[in-house]
Amino acid sequence: MRRFFSVIANEVVADGPTFEVHNPATGRVHALAHEATPAIVDRAVEAARAALRGPWGRMAATARLMLLRRIADAIDARFDDLVAAEVHDTGMLAGFARRVAIPRGAESFRVFADLAQSSMNECFETPTPEGAGALNYTLRRPAGVVAAICPWNLPLLMLTWKVAPALAMGNAVVVKPSEETPGTATLLAELMAQAGLPAGVFNVVHGGGAGSTGAALASHPGVDAITFTGECATGRSIRAAAAPSLNALCCELGGKNPALVFADADLDAAVAGCARSTFANTGQVCLCTERIYVERPLFPRFIAALTRAARALKAGDPFAPDTTLGPVISAGQRARVLEYYRQAQLDGAEVLTGGGIPELPEPWRGGSFIEPTLWTGLPAASRCLQDEVFGPVAHIAPFDGEEEAIALANESRYGLAATVWSRDGARTLRVAASLEVGTVWCNGWLIRDLRAPFAGMKQSGVGREGGRHALEFFSRVRNVCIQL
Repeated sequence: MRRFFSVIANEVVADGPTFEVHNPATGRVHALAHEATPAIVDRAVEAARAALRGPWGRMAATARLMLLRRIADAIDARFDDLVAAEVHDTGMLAGFARRVAIPRGAESFRVFADLAQSSMNECFETPTPEGAGALNYTLRRPAGVVAAICPWNLPLLMLTWKVAPALAMGNAVVVKPSEETPGTATLLAELMAQAGLPAGVFNVVHGGGAGSTGAALASHPGVDAITFTGECATGRSIRAAAAPSLNALCCELGGKNPALVFADADLDAAVAGCARSTFANTGQVCLCTERIYVERPLFPRFIAALTRAARALKAGDPFAPDTTLGPVISAGQRARVLEYYRQAQLDGAEVLTGGGIPELPEPWRGGSFIEPTLWTGLPAASRCLQDEVFGPVAHIAPFDGEEEAIALANESRYGLAATVWSRDGARTLRVAASLEVGTVWCNGWLIRDLRAPFAGMKQSGVGREGGRHALEFFSRVRNVCIQL
């Protein structure tokens, strides 16, 4: 059985109590991980601080960015190992890991190396009363020690969204992956050391959140900035823990994302797009669609077509090429999603398909599989329309006209993302400008450019990731004035 250890200053730390790591596709324990105690977290933060005082802190930017590109190459070289680690920890389909999770993880290091190579500094000529003038110019320096607390749904990809820009700006990081998914973070630490990253620049500590490793890291006085992706309650806890130190904080906290399908949409494209945005990674992507609103003339044909698409999904072995639906992350998450399924029926939903657990042979019978599910007929106040379920489920409702569509889409405490399906270009622009979300996709979904900003509005997050926004978060700007 595999063991996952914390990694500090490029060395494994075999201390701390162990906890089990389950394969969601079988329910079986496939690894043990060592929990990082507060003392181990102290060591990780101090190792990161020492790296900033050492060769990493003195390294030229060109050499630093060359290292990032070598890390991307190392990910490519261990591609199959990373795929296997991701699938065993999360149950995600191997095809999804190969197409999305692992290659985009490597891309993060290359993109942010390129972005950081372009100067972000500014220089201004400033008049003075004496007439000689002055020059005001800016310098960017690392924020310091960054704590990156990462989710379980896309472990490597979400980790690299944080770590790549942090390293590009010269920070040292302490990563806490989810206790459900320690594999790829541990393997990445090994790859980084092999690529030549100095000791202490990238450290990994394993363990839980509240009352455990995550809390010790978020409240640590030696941390200068915290980046977190996860659910709202944890985000609030991290914000409270970070408050005494006034640490910079960037949080992406999920969403209850709408899709708006207008009557003039390409029906086949809209159905295929909504099937993907609802069921990709078993609905366990913060950008997945959980609320679908369809203009009334198209409504009957749309729900019939999307229901057929949902019923065609096949659960089973995540490594099998014909499997199209994986498990949710754990038995606990499945129980949580099933509770929403039961609540929807109590609230009067018409179940178009799904709502239960599929019949599967061994060893998949012991996994956390759940049927892809579509509802209609729920009242707006239902918890199932207000809470993020984070499973393979969506509610479909009709609307009449553009104004009502926008109002329905915005009727949420979340504001992460939305999709708009229409052949009318002017309409898509009007609607996109009116939606209270951080990202709007028009006639597509999950087309992500790492140079573009990413985050949400309302309770979907604080701060921005992506492009210059990430580089600015992970750096501190200094103004220098020279009187001429």
